[in-house]
Amino acid sequence: MSRARIRLATATVLSALAIATLPAPAYAAQPPAAAAASAVASAHAVRPSSAGTIRQIPLQGAVNVRDLGGYLTYTGGKVRHGLVYRSDALSKLTEADIATVSGLGLTKVVDFRIPMELQYGGADRLPPGLAATSRPVSDLGLYGTLVGAIASGDPVRQEQMLGGGRAEAYMRDIYRTFVTSAENRAQFGATLRDIANGSQGPLLFHCTSGKDRTGWLGYVLLRALAVPRGSAEQDYLASNTFRAAYDARLREGLKQSGRMQNPDLLIPLQEVRQDYLDAATAQLAADYGDFYGYLTRGLGLDLGTLAQLQRKLVR
Repeated sequence: MSRARIRLATATVLSALAIATLPAPAYAAQPPAAAAASAVASAHAVRPSSAGTIRQIPLQGAVNVRDLGGYLTYTGGKVRHGLVYRSDALSKLTEADIATVSGLGLTKVVDFRIPMELQYGGADRLPPGLAATSRPVSDLGLYGTLVGAIASGDPVRQEQMLGGGRAEAYMRDIYRTFVTSAENRAQFGATLRDIANGSQGPLLFHCTSGKDRTGWLGYVLLRALAVPRGSAEQDYLASNTFRAAYDARLREGLKQSGRMQNPDLLIPLQEVRQDYLDAATAQLAADYGDFYGYLTRGLGLDLGTLAQLQRKLVR
């Protein structure tokens, strides 16, 4: 592996969006590489959560779109609704979806996908006058590797890649790079500065499945706003609720198409898990001592920016 991060799982889900809307025969007829990319996109799973504060934005072409507002903070405040959204890829939105997104009043969309994900999943479909800002976050090469393995249709190769705890290890490594990679930290830091900017209107950030890169930044933002750790973790883990049915359909499609004899090998890539998040937070503690150190020395946020986040997003 080379440099990979969370791209693989995210990109997998993105491609999966295209596949899930097709009947099984159409999926089976896809070229190997396209079918593989769709499968890889499924490497992120889950559906509606029990978290009462989570406000989902129901769309036909994306399943993990939500408002990050509503959480209570240690300071007695509450995160404002309507200012920051997190989502999976927006490349499969319908015309009705675009109208719904238009109603959010977004002034900026940040896309964490790498070029290969865009190649297979397609660019975002957005309201007129709104274009995504590309800020690629690495996946350590996992996306490309998985595309090749699934396209091969070779169950032995797939087992060698993903079985025996290897898929889980990939994910933990990807999460650690959210902390260790200077390039990834720069993309996350720039997005948080955009959010803090007083002249910036509502902003949405996303990756392919909206669970790993997006989930990490959502967790970091909520913690920076003094939302209790348990609530921030709840928001992160909610992706499993929102994506579950969609990803299960993807696995079934892969099995029926003959691309994978054992599509359950993808489940560790499709899901968010506490131990993935713990891998990142443990790396954060090792490299920066505490969360504040990661925000300031890791992401390059000064005290003024952190204060502006509070003033803008907490009431």
